[in-house]
Amino acid sequence: MRTSLNVPDEMIDEFDATWRAEGLDSRSRALREAISEYVETHHRLECATGPVAAAVVFDYEHDDVIERLHDLQHEWQSVIDTTSHVHHGEWCLETVFCHGPAEDVREFVYSLKDFDAVSRVSVMLLRADPPSRGEGERAGD
Repeated sequence: MRTSLNVPDEMIDEFDATWRAEGLDSRSRALREAISEYVETHHRLECATGPVAAAVVFDYEHDDVIERLHDLQHEWQSVIDTTSHVHHGEWCLETVFCHGPAEDVREFVYSLKDFDAVSRVSVMLLRADPPSRGEGERAGD
């Protein structure tokens, strides 16, 4: 399938330099790998059930959003174990270690993505219950 994308020149230049440095043979191959990684990462969070543990990493413009982020973290304190925060000029990098019901961790991640001043949100799912057995399967099958 062919498709077209609107991508800022700076971003595509950096993308091209990255896939070339990794020795891939084409932009199409690099895009397929990037899309596959994106789907796998997000799908795993979407499919998780039961208790999970996750590290959520995001960067943001400090002055534009810090008070609202603090409010959000207090709202989700039932799933937030601890945070780590560093300043880099006007930008901050934060890691939030979460533990709790998968649906609550998902909602917390979605809430972070709603902020315009939050640039990126990455989730590493550290633990999730395996999917339930499908109908018709028996133990030992």
